[in-house]
Amino acid sequence: MSIAFYPDGKLLASGSEDNIIRLWDAKTGAPVGEPLRGHDDGVNSIAFSPDGKLLASGSEDNTIRLWDAKTGAPVGEPLKGSLDDLRSGPAPRKDL
Repeated sequence: MSIAFYPDGKLLASGSEDNIIRLWDAKTGAPVGEPLRGHDDGVNSIAFSPDGKLLASGSEDNTIRLWDAKTGAPVGEPLKGSLDDLRSGPAPRKDL
C-alpha cells in the first residue's frame, strides 16, 4: 500500500494490492470521486506532482501511470519497464 497527500493537504490518495487508487477527503475520510482503475497488479507507489495537476502511480505490473488529479482521467499511455522495489517518498529537500 502507498499513500500521498495532495500538495494543499486536503486530499489523500491511496494505492493498494487490489490494483485500485482511491482519493479521500483528508479531513472527513470520505471517498472523493470514482476509484482510478487501470493497473493489472498491486499499486505500490503513488505521488502527486508539486503543482497538484498530476498523480503518478507505480505498480507491480511494471507500469507507471499518470492521472489527471482533478478528473481522475488517465494521461497518456502507461510507461512500461522493470520497476523492482519502486516506492514513493517525500521529494528531496532543496535546502540540503
